[in-house]
Amino acid sequence: MNPRLKEFHVEFLFQAILALETVEECYDFFEDLCTVPELKALSQRIQVAKMLSEHQVYSEIVNQTGASTATISRVNRSLNYGCDGYRTIFARLDAQKNKEKQ
Repeated sequence: MNPRLKEFHVEFLFQAILALETVEECYDFFEDLCTVPELKALSQRIQVAKMLSEHQVYSEIVNQTGASTATISRVNRSLNYGCDGYRTIFARLDAQKNKEKQ
């Protein structure tokens, strides 16, 4: 964890997100919290991360997401040298999907 992020206001934000229970609540909260471009940028980054983790190439990611190569590089750096936040989420989503199939 980046110690520069550890502060009361960021902690409060994360606790608020963890309190959400449904996708509909997420839509409502994030629509209140973020502008449409901010939310689209966040969702684009996670899609880029998913595609990179599936070993897709930059050109394919650009075509499918519209992300710039700078954004793709930044996300790739987080995947390779970050705190494994993306990998944690992807593993949990995969586990959830597999559980639902059973």
